Amino acid sequence: MSPSLEARGLTRRFGSFTALDNLNLNIQGSKCVGFLGPNGAGKTTTLKMFTDLIFPTSGEALINGHSVRADRKRALASCGDLIESPEIYPSLTPREALELVGAVRGMSAPDIRSRTDTVLHEVKMADWADSKVGRFSKGMKQRVNIAAALLSDPEVVMLDEPSTGLDPRGMAEVRSIIRELKRENRLIFMSSHILSEVIDVCDEVALVDHGKLLFYDTLANVNARLGKGATSVDLAFVRPVSDADVASRIVNLPGVTGVSRVDPQRLTAMVTGGPEAQSQVLEQLVASKLGLLSFQPSRSALEEVYMREISQGDS
Repeated sequence: MSPSLEARGLTRRFGSFTALDNLNLNIQGSKCVGFLGPNGAGKTTTLKMFTDLIFPTSGEALINGHSVRADRKRALASCGDLIESPEIYPSLTPREALELVGAVRGMSAPDIRSRTDTVLHEVKMADWADSKVGRFSKGMKQRVNIAAALLSDPEVVMLDEPSTGLDPRGMAEVRSIIRELKRENRLIFMSSHILSEVIDVCDEVALVDHGKLLFYDTLANVNARLGKGATSVDLAFVRPVSDADVASRIVNLPGVTGVSRVDPQRLTAMVTGGPEAQSQVLEQLVASKLGLLSFQPSRSALEEVYMREISQGDS
């Protein structure tokens, strides 16, 4: 059975304020889903209801088909989470901190020892396993927190803005870890207000604002919301591409509706037809021997979609 998360009419009110309003979201299979939205959109509230840290006013949260409220133990048994940024006692080592987490989860001593070595390696903290946490940078502490979320070898991993407050190096390290986790048949549900972070590591995105879900889709389809289904794609080449080559070998490719130059070695192309059309354009560009170095959806295009949806939600 593949991992799953589902919200059915999930609602949370704090007095007269509605933090989450009738969220319906069904996520199936191993993938990384970005739960994207501005600060205060309802992201952390959602994750706290999925992990039973707060109760919904109405509706239901399910993990692998089990209701978090009705069957908490079974629902959370296969779930690891990092909600906000818990502190680790500075006098503990990562190994000691994970032993404590494992004991709280009811894991056996042999399993704790085995999984501790595994997860510290996964988060690239094995070399500091017996060093005091109090000496660590914030990014290193966050890696230990992620290790704690992975200790029980969960099928579902929920991360609440895991790179918030980190410096650029720490953010890059955390994103690298998440990309590695995607290869391990897990469902990763990651909240974020940073668009570039979601683009870097996620396969799908759910956008929420003012407690309401605006959409849930693949990144490719979200990007295609621009214009009349056109996707903006950034092209980088190992050597300059002449105007003649652009006109004769790129502009006329099936699916390409326009090309603009960024600099001698970078272009932006508009491609219609969705992921399949993008794949065909990529194949033809490689075959053209122009020295294609990278082919990826434009972040600026996704930013425009994000701002358009948020402003529509405000209206």
